Amino acid sequence: MAAGERMARGLAGLDEAAVRGDSGLAGWSRGYAASHVVRSIDAYLWLLAWARDGVQPGPRATGAEIAAAVEAGAGGSGGELAAELRGRLATLEEAVAGMPAERWEFLVSALPGWRHPAWYTVNRCWREIETHHVDLAVGYRPADWSAAYVRWALDDTLAALAAREFPVGEVKATDLGRSWRVDGEGPVVGAPGHVLLAWLSGRGPGENGWPAPPTWPLPPSPGWG
Repeated sequence: MAAGERMARGLAGLDEAAVRGDSGLAGWSRGYAASHVVRSIDAYLWLLAWARDGVQPGPRATGAEIAAAVEAGAGGSGGELAAELRGRLATLEEAVAGMPAERWEFLVSALPGWRHPAWYTVNRCWREIETHHVDLAVGYRPADWSAAYVRWALDDTLAALAAREFPVGEVKATDLGRSWRVDGEGPVVGAPGHVLLAWLSGRGPGENGWPAPPTWPLPPSPGWG
């Protein structure tokens, strides 16, 4: 996954002080943010194994166990965290390549309980990496997100917001030639796609009059039961 390799390169160049320095998320060091991504990929690998075999591959890590693993991994060096990330991504690529085509529609469950097809796991991982790479605060910005990622993430996010009657009438990505109807009662919001996604994901300010978005990411809507 190209997004993961970009993040790994950013991590590899960090010295000890930078790894322990503040990320863009309150209370998270850069090492903690990187460790969080690594442990999240572990969770995605568990979901893909479940989809491939049709049975859960052993006990699922609880939220508390995941948090403890993230904390334990946060003390690694930039090089160690980059190597961990690359290793997990290589395993993920093997899992994706080895998934029988008919198993991609198998429904798995996110830890909070909402269900989605196995293929959506890969999209979740993509979002995890792109978002937390920005959070590392090492020079990667929302403006660096690819147009393909911004299109997908806006489609996914705005469908979820429309189902929750988010108070915006229409959202227009001025650089992508795309627009989304959200709620008939709110204002029309227009900006480059990465600016919109940064606002909706809590990684950038909205302009005057833009409502505060809910905690992101939201479960997809319509969902899969």
